[in-house]
Amino acid sequence: MRLIRNLLALLVLAIGVLWSLQGLGLVPGSFMTGQRQWLYIGLVTVLVGLLGLRWANRSRI
Repeated sequence: MRLIRNLLALLVLAIGVLWSLQGLGLVPGSFMTGQRQWLYIGLVTVLVGLLGLRWANRSRI
């Protein structure tokens, strides 16, 4: 179960990075390219992915 949570969190993190880069205009070929709102959406998604990784790897005492 821990592996699945880690993989999902990493997927969310990767999607957030992609959206952020598209929002900055560094990844061409999408309607999101150069749209500043996708930078912000991507940054929030990255934060969710990081929190998901932290949650997936928290120690259980």
